[in-house]
Amino acid sequence: MAPRKAFENLNRITGLAPLSAPAFVGADPIVPTPFHVAEAAAASLGFSASTAAEIWRLRGGERQDIAIDLNAAAASLVSFSFLRRDGHRFKRPAADAPTVGLYRCGDGRWIHLHGGFPSQYTRMLDLLNAQDTRESVAHATAKWNAFALEEAIAYLNFCGAVVRTPEEWNESPQGRALANTPPIVLKKIGDAPPLRLGDARNPLGGVRILDLTRVLAGPTCGRTLASYGADVLHVRAERLDTIEMFDLDTGQGKRSTFLDLIKPADAETLRRLVRDAHVFVDSYRPGALARHGFTPAALAHIARGITYVSVSCYGSEGPWAERRGWEQLAQSATGIAHEQGAFSASRKGSRDPQPELIPAAACDYITGYLAAAGAAAALLRRIREGGSWHVQVSLCATAQWLQSLGKIPAAQIPDAWSPGEGLDHTLKSCQTSGVRLDFLGPIVQMSKTQPAWRCPPPVPGSDAARWTDLREDMHAA
Repeated sequence: MAPRKAFENLNRITGLAPLSAPAFVGADPIVPTPFHVAEAAAASLGFSASTAAEIWRLRGGERQDIAIDLNAAAASLVSFSFLRRDGHRFKRPAADAPTVGLYRCGDGRWIHLHGGFPSQYTRMLDLLNAQDTRESVAHATAKWNAFALEEAIAYLNFCGAVVRTPEEWNESPQGRALANTPPIVLKKIGDAPPLRLGDARNPLGGVRILDLTRVLAGPTCGRTLASYGADVLHVRAERLDTIEMFDLDTGQGKRSTFLDLIKPADAETLRRLVRDAHVFVDSYRPGALARHGFTPAALAHIARGITYVSVSCYGSEGPWAERRGWEQLAQSATGIAHEQGAFSASRKGSRDPQPELIPAAACDYITGYLAAAGAAAALLRRIREGGSWHVQVSLCATAQWLQSLGKIPAAQIPDAWSPGEGLDHTLKSCQTSGVRLDFLGPIVQMSKTQPAWRCPPPVPGSDAARWTDLREDMHAA
């Protein structure tokens, strides 16, 4: 069964002794795509759950059964679409923004632009010399060579990527830099004594996570760890752009505080928090936090035994390592959008195939699940052997992993998909900021420690910059 094989692959690359695989219910295809996205999501979530269950067993808990329904795993890749505030849907952010989308350039190649944040929206229009309409942006883009526009966008620290075939990606400098990169990279970066955790009602109870992330993969990591009982404190500068719908979707189970690292006092406050943290999650552009002194090596020095999780778009090495990126750009650059478009064109009988995106935020959410799985694996290895650890995941490495799982024959792929069918038992609601919020709950089923989020999404910046539990039994021996 494909999810089990993917699970075993994750187990192997993280260097853990074989863990028992969950029971996987159902199979691809579920989403209208030739890629095994439900199986990849289920395997990633299953690996984090099995690792968390093993941590709980070592803390005095019982062995337990774990099950994952692949229909629910697929739905989790669009979990933001389940959000309702007092019964009303959210408008999908950037859905109408002309600076977000696929455009054909003058050389016939396609490029995906992504100027979604307000701080980049106007500047992208200025680069293109375009008005605030899709027609104007299309007209402006058609004057460019696709690769020249891609380089201009990167030079200005904007977001965009040319649509490549899988072969073109593999032959590109960044593709070669990521060649053979597994979906989770786990490295020991320092010595530390084994971690001893006391008894807890949940696998990660008392484990403290610093969550320095924004939309969407990084925050999904913290949300997943929170479902296993971790104390997750989300940290960002109040001045930075954010997207409310995604904050609510990925803010479940977390607390939130504002710290601006350009202010020395706030940077020192974050260092103080690091000293008592177990995991530090960073999804900013590679190098952004390093400029403020927050690197894996620096944190391992001030907090021996810490796990540093790096979440990026293009990976940590290669000429594109420091580029900003989104889900759509990873799909475009690595060949997924090309293959998805070819699949759609063959189904429609079109002679002019155009790139398309998988109808789910597959790279984002799966990368977040992989990051959480890597963090849990690092904690388990710290319990067994000590050490400080560095976990690296990226949207493009996830895209490569999806491609490595093979493709589903077109004749087997459904024409449509209704993510909410059969998931009534997984839909939850809570009160937050005086309103009712409906959402998709954790989809992993555990017989002894059922994942749950112990608090609703917080009002941004509403919590103090401190930990809620500093019991001595949570520290390393």
